[in-house]
Amino acid sequence: MNKTVLDLWVGIFVVAGIAALLFLALKVGSMNTVNTSDSYTVLARFENIGGLKVRAPVKSAGVVVGRVSDIRFDNERYEAAVTLRLDKRYAFPKDSSAAILTSGLLGEQYVGLSAGGDSVKLKQGDRILITQDAVVLENLIGQFLYGKAQEGAPQ
Repeated sequence: MNKTVLDLWVGIFVVAGIAALLFLALKVGSMNTVNTSDSYTVLARFENIGGLKVRAPVKSAGVVVGRVSDIRFDNERYEAAVTLRLDKRYAFPKDSSAAILTSGLLGEQYVGLSAGGDSVKLKQGDRILITQDAVVLENLIGQFLYGKAQEGAPQ
């Protein structure tokens, strides 16, 4: 094989490799998305969402059942209003609860749904009333140190 044919094959393999990497990046970027036509949205209000981000997973029993589709600040209640887009395959009771949890000690934050016992299911536009805010590590450390300082203070 002469040099130009070899250079052509190397070029083809490089272009194919870049195309494969681009394909994988796009596939991973849209992984576990919820189809908007096969989903419904519900609202949950939190006093503190920590580092929760749009497109964060919504999980129940460790299974991704949806995504966070919007986060906004409510100027009247001074709370974060989080819109959850849930897959229609998963019907949760109306008295379900939502908590902001963390994967591991310092991992990404996600919304964890715990099913209630009501026979009526959540539907488009409903609101989850029972919520638990994110646990902020800095606040926990501050409370621990403040408690230790109080123990050592003379009385």
